[in-house]
Amino acid sequence: MIRLALVRHAKSDWGDPDLDDHDRPLNDRGAQDAPHMARRFAESGFRPDVILSSTARRARTTADAFAAATGARVTLQERLYGAPAGLLLAAAAETRAASVMVVAHDPGLSVLAGRLSDGEIAHMTTCAVATFTWSTDDWDVATSLDADDWTFETPR
Repeated sequence: MIRLALVRHAKSDWGDPDLDDHDRPLNDRGAQDAPHMARRFAESGFRPDVILSSTARRARTTADAFAAATGARVTLQERLYGAPAGLLLAAAAETRAASVMVVAHDPGLSVLAGRLSDGEIAHMTTCAVATFTWSTDDWDVATSLDADDWTFETPR
């Protein structure tokens, strides 16, 4: 069985206009939502073998919260910053792990979640978590088929 979790980074802080987008931290709400959603995710029993995260500060911080809740290790990938849907899915498949979490950004995450849910997930809000399951052990097969099951959770 292959399992994929997509997580949009938690709400970020726009308070410093001189700060590069890549370096924006989480705001107060994001700092509360990330560990909250990570605990909810851990309670679901889904344990990623690896967490892939964008190198952006807000994504790394969100990924660290999920790593703390699940015991999974985080692998940073610069290419996930602003990545389109196809690249996000390819990065997960390249791990060849049975269970992968990807923490990244919109619009790529919303497009991918929409594609994998047959249009049911229209938008990944900040710190939203979508999971997808396929009854195959082959990523090449999984990425060419509709998911057998999926879930969608938001912090609000």
